[in-house]
Amino acid sequence: MTTAAVVLAAGAGSRFGGGKLLAVLHGRPILAHVVATARAAGLDPIVVVVPPTGELDGLDLGVARRVTNPNPAEGLSSSVRLGLRALELDDAVEAAAIMPGDQPLVRPDVIAGLLAALDASPATPFVVPRYAADGAPNPIVARRSIWRLADELAGDRGFGPVLAAHPELVRFVAVDGANPDIDTPDDLARLLEPADRARDVS
Repeated sequence: MTTAAVVLAAGAGSRFGGGKLLAVLHGRPILAHVVATARAAGLDPIVVVVPPTGELDGLDLGVARRVTNPNPAEGLSSSVRLGLRALELDDAVEAAAIMPGDQPLVRPDVIAGLLAALDASPATPFVVPRYAADGAPNPIVARRSIWRLADELAGDRGFGPVLAAHPELVRFVAVDGANPDIDTPDDLARLLEPADRARDVS
């Protein structure tokens, strides 16, 4: 099965104070971690939904395709729609992994497990992880047959409300560890190694 990635990177990151996805964790920007994981997991193509401000223009994302969200203030839902629409013309793509750009600890092995579960459940349109440590539900993998449900999304929510309302459409996959969001500078500081913290202070 050919599975693409939609990386959501158009948010303002206001709780972080701006520039969140360019903040460095373990030697590279937060967003670069997410794109690298998508690539390592074999997701192709990779679509990154970016803001109209140009703040991410200088970031090397390799072969990832950038799609600009002209109205990111409409919320996360608008970026989900734009990312999936960018994939619709590629008939080879059968599913998409929807990946928040502020979750740099997302792992290729988790994505591989989700894709295996999707292959094993041909009648199930969504496959979602459930992390043991924090119950995080990302990335969501959605079959092409269900993408049009994105047209019903609103505000700063992705497919979460749809999944809650229609559990029969979802296969959950238990995985170990956690997949935290980076919303504030304190969130980032908690993920830094002691040596990284020392360099950051100096």
